[in-house]
Amino acid sequence: MKYFFITGEASGDLLASNVVRQLNEIDEAAVIIGTGGKYLEKAGVKLVLNIEKMAFMGLVEVVKNLFTIRHNFKIVQQSILGFQPDVIVLVDYPGFNLKMAKWAKAHGFKVVYYIAPKVWAWKESRAKLLKKYVDLLLVILPFEKEYFKTHEIKSLDVGHPILENIPPVNYVFIKRNIALLPGSRKQEIDVLLPAMLDAMSHYDSEDIVVAGLSEHGRAYYNRMIRGRATLVMDDIYHVLDESKLAIVASGTATLEVALMNVPQVVVYKMNTLTYWIAKRFVKIPYISLVNLILNQNAVPELIQNDFNVLELKKVSNQVLSDTKVIQDDYLRLRKLLGDGQTAKNAAKYIFDFAKKGD
Repeated sequence: MKYFFITGEASGDLLASNVVRQLNEIDEAAVIIGTGGKYLEKAGVKLVLNIEKMAFMGLVEVVKNLFTIRHNFKIVQQSILGFQPDVIVLVDYPGFNLKMAKWAKAHGFKVVYYIAPKVWAWKESRAKLLKKYVDLLLVILPFEKEYFKTHEIKSLDVGHPILENIPPVNYVFIKRNIALLPGSRKQEIDVLLPAMLDAMSHYDSEDIVVAGLSEHGRAYYNRMIRGRATLVMDDIYHVLDESKLAIVASGTATLEVALMNVPQVVVYKMNTLTYWIAKRFVKIPYISLVNLILNQNAVPELIQNDFNVLELKKVSNQVLSDTKVIQDDYLRLRKLLGDGQTAKNAAKYIFDFAKKGD
């Protein structure tokens, strides 16, 4: 059968490539093309458009690149019409993919959406688009299936893909490091990392380790670190394996920390105006995925004005003084995240759906 994958970011490219490999094992006659990057290309997918021409973030950048975005739509649409796939698989990237879902349904194509848009957090109106234009929704968070059910949207839980990458946890090694995970975007790192470093300055017997990304360069981090911590690039699991505490920016990293069994404090801070606007539209009780999935305040969160040196010091000491409760919650979290076979599960559902004649 023929499959057309649409990704627009590096994370989606990686997750889609894992599904493609599983699809090729299930369907020996699979022909797969689409939009993506190095991961999908390495998995054997013929790219009609590279994500380097698609990854626009933020209102200003989107407006500046409207012509390119429209051109990308035309390229993808023409490729689909020429290819005539049995199914179109949309991966995350909702700004682009929800519009593509509408077009695809209008032209009679089957549509699967993998990694559902976070409509439960904001832009709930998008749920109506999913119901109208998506035939099958594959979700990765345990509460999403029930949420979409209330919106009369058919979805299947494939488990969280993060379990496929988590290494074995070191329970024996005596850990003395404190890990700082300040996020992946410079905009958030600029705000979070200096405050993290200031708050950790009172720890004398522990080593402070910053988990950095090589795409930003060592010089970028070192300007803020100034010898106060050790910088380790592109090796978050090694950093966590040797850490007894993590100060982590809200995001997927909170799950990585939990699955590596490291106590954590989740932090986040943004522009005051942006925060004020977000508070009006975001409808969730927690910012960390750990707490959202467990539906309880399992790990402490310091947001906006609460994220300051004094409060971070106090909360960090509290977490270090009693880690058993957190670790019990982590065990429950791991069970909720699925069987660790996300790509295989997703591939099977996509294949079975594409195979149907109706």
